[in-house]
This record gives sequence, C-alpha cells and structure tokens, in this order.
Amino acid sequence: MEAMTTAGADAPRHAGPGLRGAMFAAIDLGTNNCRLLIARPAHDGFRVVDSFSRIVRLGEGLTARGRLGEAAMSRTFAALEVCAEKIARRGVLEIRAVATAACRAADNGAEFLHRVERATGLRFQIISPREEVELGVAACGDLIDPKASAALVVDVGGGSTELSFIDLEAARRADFDPQRGRAPIAAWRSIPIGVVNLAERFPEAGGGEAWRGAMVEAVREALSDFAGADRLAPAFAEGRAHIIGASGAITSLAGVHLGLTRYERRRVDGLWLTRNDCEAAADKLAAMSLDERARSPCIGPDRADLVLAGAAILQAVQSRWPAERLRVADRGLREGALRTLIWRHQRRRRRSYLRRAGSRGAQEASA
Repeated sequence: MEAMTTAGADAPRHAGPGLRGAMFAAIDLGTNNCRLLIARPAHDGFRVVDSFSRIVRLGEGLTARGRLGEAAMSRTFAALEVCAEKIARRGVLEIRAVATAACRAADNGAEFLHRVERATGLRFQIISPREEVELGVAACGDLIDPKASAALVVDVGGGSTELSFIDLEAARRADFDPQRGRAPIAAWRSIPIGVVNLAERFPEAGGGEAWRGAMVEAVREALSDFAGADRLAPAFAEGRAHIIGASGAITSLAGVHLGLTRYERRRVDGLWLTRNDCEAAADKLAAMSLDERARSPCIGPDRADLVLAGAAILQAVQSRWPAERLRVADRGLREGALRTLIWRHQRRRRRSYLRRAGSRGAQEASA
C-alpha cells in the first residue's frame, strides 16, 4: 500500500531516540466499522505502513435488543482476527485498541471483548464519550484553520455523534498552537444518534423530503438543549468559525461533490466544502436509488443505506451552528489513538532519559 504521513494534534515533533524502526498500532472498533492503523513515528507525525478497515455493523439491531447480535459479533470477530494477524506480522511495539458506542451500550459488550481477548490477544478498552471526543479532536488538529475564531469537530459514528468546540482565540491568547499540541476543548457533547441507529429508526421506504426532514428534526431535537458552546455562537453567526466533519458519510458526500470515479483519500482529506456544496451533494445522493448508491465508487453497498442518515446529521448540526465552511476529515479515532500512543511513549522515554542523565550527573558531581 502507499505509505502516507500525517501530522497534527498530539503528533510528536520528531521520531525520538530508539524509535526509528518501532511500530505502533491503533484499532477503533465502532458501531459500524472496525479500523486498524499500523505506523512508525516520523518527524512530522507518523508514517502508515499498514491499515485495515471493514464495515462490520457491530451495533446492528442493538437499539431494539439491547445486546450485540450473534451475526454482528461473528462479522466483527472475523475482522479482528485480520487485525491481530497484521499486528503480529509487523512486530508492533505497542497497541491501543478502543471500543465505542456499541460496546458501551450493549449488555454483552464487555463479555464480547473478553472473548476477543482470549481468542486473539487483543485487549480493548471501552472508552467514555469524553475520551472519544478527545481522540477525535487529536486526529484533526492540523485541519483547523489557525485564522478562525472557533472550530467545531463533528465525528459522526454508527451509534453516536460527538461534537467538540475549540475556542481558537483563547488558545492564541495562551500562546497555544492547536496544530502542534492537543487542541483545548471549550465544550463538548455526545448524542446517542449515529448513522446506524438513525437509519434503523427511519427506514428508507421510498425516501422523499419528508423522510429526510424527519431524520434532520430528530437530530435537531437531540441537540436543542445543548448550551455549552453559546459563548462561541457569535463566531459562527459572523463567519469566523468553521466545522470539521469526520465520518464515512461525510467523506462520501465529498467524493460525490468531486465526482470521483474512484475514492481518493488524498483529494478528500482536508477538502473545504461550503454549506451549499454539502446540501447539493446530499440532494444528489437522495435522487439516487439504493442500488445506484451501492454502485457509487464513493459509497458502496455497505454504506448505501446509511449515507443519507449521515447527511441528515450533518445538516442538523449546520442548522444549529451555521458555518459557511466545512473541512472534510478522512480520519478518526484510530488516528487520534495512534497519535496519543506514540506521543505518550515518547514522553515516557524522554522522562526516563532525563532521570538517567540526572543520576549520572549526580554521580559525577560526588566523585
């Protein structure tokens, strides 16, 4: 595969002593997807040497049953076996594996992850919504416009949507560069609505404006009582803020907007869209049949019945916090987890080095 370099929030400034050939891995097990990245530290972030992504729909039917279904667990287990094989083959130094909304909500979520650990050796942590927000922001730091007054990171998952507000004016007053460190989160909110459970709640029976409007209204209602970012509202109203959108549905909208005949991450990640661009792409998708969306190179059969739910979530967010500009992020929790994993490992090594250097200095002084 083609290696790529990614830099941004929590990205290390340099690879550090002894880490030149070391590899790290991060797995994001979500409600809809299972994603793996294996990378080595680089001077401007990390260089990906292997990756894996599969739509597993772990949360399929979870809203109705309250439990993970056997078919969903089987699909997910097969994907995690692939992840474990890749990690073993690459000789990874350290792994961070996180599970999100589906495993948080399911009565048997922890039990399933114990089964995974016994069979594959992969140890997952079910992270809180707050941790999910932090990792999402860590992945997108270098996509923030440094001239803006505020930014909103929207991470649309399968079972939840996380919103993180960044006060860039406050960051600048503190001489903080959010592109080179962990961006300060001024307010955040996680709502239990994602593309999977929203699509299940509003089945596509013929589609139409009323159907799309009902999805948008359901998300608006979930956002209506969130006042945590009210002080940043003027920045959005006055065009001094922008949104960063991270999800398969949003990258699909970007691919449709560009008219790609095959999906190209390098053209999508970091792309700026206007609000009109987003609405036009969503209208184009709505005009397609389910089969046409399944054949689209930027959507595919696994996302064909979910992409309009993602567009509805984005539309509701844009109506609640109007911003003319949206930057597309083809990245998410696995990138954030990988950045923080490498950063923390380097920090431990640096502290250990300083302790040893201090001990040697003390010995020489007493000699």
